[in-house]
Amino acid sequence: MSQAENKMGAMPVGRLLFSMSLPMMISMLVQALYNIVDSIFVAQIAENALTALSLAFPVQNMMISVAVGLGVGINAFLSKSLGEKNSADVNKSATNGLALIWAGCAVFALAGFLLTDAFYRLQTDIEEIAVYGRDYLSIVCIFSVGLFCQIAFERLLTSTGRTFLAMITQSVGAIANIILDPIMIFGLFGFPALGVKGAAIATVISQILASALALYFNLRFNREISLSFRGFRPDGRAIRIIFSVGLPAILMMSIGSIMIYGLNRIIISFTATAVAVFGVYFRLQSFIFMPVFGLTNALVPILAYNYGARQKDRIVRTIRLSMICSVSIMTAGFIIFELFPDKLLMMFNATDAMLDVGITALRVISVSFLGAGFCVVAGSVFQAFGQGVESLIISVARQLIVLLPAAWLLSFSGSLDAVWWSFPIAEIVTVALSVYFMRRLYYQKIKDLSRPDQAKTRK
Repeated sequence: MSQAENKMGAMPVGRLLFSMSLPMMISMLVQALYNIVDSIFVAQIAENALTALSLAFPVQNMMISVAVGLGVGINAFLSKSLGEKNSADVNKSATNGLALIWAGCAVFALAGFLLTDAFYRLQTDIEEIAVYGRDYLSIVCIFSVGLFCQIAFERLLTSTGRTFLAMITQSVGAIANIILDPIMIFGLFGFPALGVKGAAIATVISQILASALALYFNLRFNREISLSFRGFRPDGRAIRIIFSVGLPAILMMSIGSIMIYGLNRIIISFTATAVAVFGVYFRLQSFIFMPVFGLTNALVPILAYNYGARQKDRIVRTIRLSMICSVSIMTAGFIIFELFPDKLLMMFNATDAMLDVGITALRVISVSFLGAGFCVVAGSVFQAFGQGVESLIISVARQLIVLLPAAWLLSFSGSLDAVWWSFPIAEIVTVALSVYFMRRLYYQKIKDLSRPDQAKTRK
């Protein structure tokens, strides 16, 4: 039995979850920091430049959705195969998953060539915003290979319990971006000042660097997985299993892109400044959500492994501890947003108009944090047990059935402040659905779970 298997199957749950999630939390906090720093530098160019990046967010979120969704499918299949000691399926999940990742990358590269200008013209008639946006988005789409490969290779590391190595790759990429941003944007050390294009170039260089490092770590240290493509042929069963978990995750995260696009269309009718504020909110909230996502990145392989090994007690303890940690983090985020919204906005060179819109927006939207911690963990639990459809249903209900219609209806009040209340309203529905599906999952797959040797003993 390998060291990674021993750790996920035998180490005390609290220490296991802490040891696997802490590196991911740190690396994701660094990532969130570089997203914030990226926007802080762009905001120095002009408010319209910041608005352009905010309008680009749905497409960037869609790219991340595809890469992470496929990564979740690879992660769940690979970790479960490790728990079952099935080395053939371990390698099939890795090679077939990477093939799917590269196919997704090719689609977005083509879209970057053909569709970015049309994407912006659909959202705004302000020429400066459209030009800034086209310059930025075309680069990050065409060179998205770094993003896709980084996420895929890091998922392979976390699937076998090597979250510390994944932390290193994410941190290196984030730190490189923080260093390159001012150099490329403002033209330091003899480089030409490239403005918004410089922000995009800094981003893709950093992603490519991180992906190369993650590939090296897999080849050098990840002995449980063979990444050889010699004689590779697509395996229909492996692809179906990856898609059964990954496709709902992709759709679930992609729904976020639809929500952001739709909400941008609603709030830009009040003022373009509202879009800039909404973009700032998303970057700030990522600093709160990223530690929770780091926690759930560790949670999925732990649960999948112990489900394959039929260890009920470890599953229950892991879920309970994850819930406590997640809710605590989100509550802390809520308090920060309520007490210091003006100081958070001033980091982005906020004008008086941005402060007037943004202080209320941050305070109202952050009310939804109080339920979000529970829901994020619940979604990862569904994915770990191969029930990504439940996560999809919850996400559709929250963002398309409740949030967007509520925002649209509230917009008829003529008050932009009223529109922000669509977030807390949607979170109430999300919590109720998550509780229902968690109870059903427990009684269907966890309550009567026992190890094979225990079942034989009872017989």
